[in-house]
Formats: sequence, structure tokens, C-alpha cells
Amino acid sequence: MHIAVLMFALMTAATTASAEGQAAAKPIKLVVLGDSLSAGLGLPGQEAFPAKLQKALQDKGVALDMTNAGVSGDTSSGGRDRLDWSVPDGTDGVIVELGANDALRGIDPDLTRAALSDIVARLKARKIAVMLCGMLAPPNYDADYAARFNSIYPDLAKKFDVPLYPFFLDGVAADTKLNQADGIHPTAAGVDIIIKNIMPTVEAFLGTISEQRR
Repeated sequence: MHIAVLMFALMTAATTASAEGQAAAKPIKLVVLGDSLSAGLGLPGQEAFPAKLQKALQDKGVALDMTNAGVSGDTSSGGRDRLDWSVPDGTDGVIVELGANDALRGIDPDLTRAALSDIVARLKARKIAVMLCGMLAPPNYDADYAARFNSIYPDLAKKFDVPLYPFFLDGVAADTKLNQADGIHPTAAGVDIIIKNIMPTVEAFLGTISEQRR
């Protein structure tokens, strides 16, 4: 009787360990929902932000299944409209990189705020983790517009309790050496700077996802 109980306990422990090992080894399914900045406009596919982020994380031993859902020219409203098919079921986390085109076109910040708010709310309702990448209004805009636009991302991060990387182009914007001829889209070297700067926030984000999956 004692031997049977012991064998049952050992089998149960082995099954549990095996399940935990499989969970740990299962790649995190991540989607980058964005515009041309993440789509990689003007760059080879392997030089785009999602591809380089995936490689950088894999080099650190992170198992990742990355999807580049960046669409050049997309606004926040456009990202909201395609959200369901851009982010398939089974996705663990979404990095939202939208808003640059809203600002470039002078779209009412209230519309941008509403679209981004809807995106985050719908993803959270699907139990998908969200990380926001902030954007800043161009410097030639008036102070009122800039204040209304720039406050969107920190406000939503606080409202929905999601991590925020304050400015996606930090360290790259306005640097001619790190941008393509249009002065807007990063070169491959510019993407490298973005990856380096954003990495701590992304690693913390993925760490939270891993904890929730246990």
C-alpha cells in the first residue's frame, strides 16, 4: 500500500513538472500592432522593428512567436478597425505602436484617444496583455494641440494599468544619421537604437506575461 502511494506521488510530481516545463518552453505569442514605424517602411523585412526585437529577445533566451501587424499609413482608428483580424486568438501580448499618423495629419486628439482606448479595452477584455508605445506631436504644432495629444498615452496607461514606453522614437527622432531621407522613418541603425532603448520595458512586459501563464 505504501509503495503504491509513493509511486502515485512520484507520477503526479513528474506530470506536474512536465506540464510546467512545457508551459515555460512554449513561445510567447506577441503582436506588434502599428503603422509604418513598425511595419519597416523602406527597410528589408529582417530590419523592421518586430524582426529585430524578436532576434534581440531570442539572443537573450526568450522563446517568442512574433507577428508584425504594422500597416504603413495606418491611424489609430485604422488599427482599431482591423484589430480582430490583426490580433488572432491565442495571442499573449500586443505592443501598440499607433498615433504617429494621427499627429502628422492633425487629427483631433479626442478621436485618437477614443480609438486607442477602444483598442486597449478590447484587448484586455480578451485577456491579452497590452504595452503602449507613446508618440509626441510634431514640434511645429501649437501648444494646445501638443498638450492634448501628448497626454493621451500616459493617461491611458494609468487608466488601464498597462506598461508605457513614453516615446517610440526616443533617441532617433530628428537625427538625420538615424532616419531615412524623408526624415520620419528610421534607418536600420535607427531601429537598433529603438530596440536598445525599449528593451527594458519589453522585457518587464514579457516577464509579467510569463508570470501570468504559470
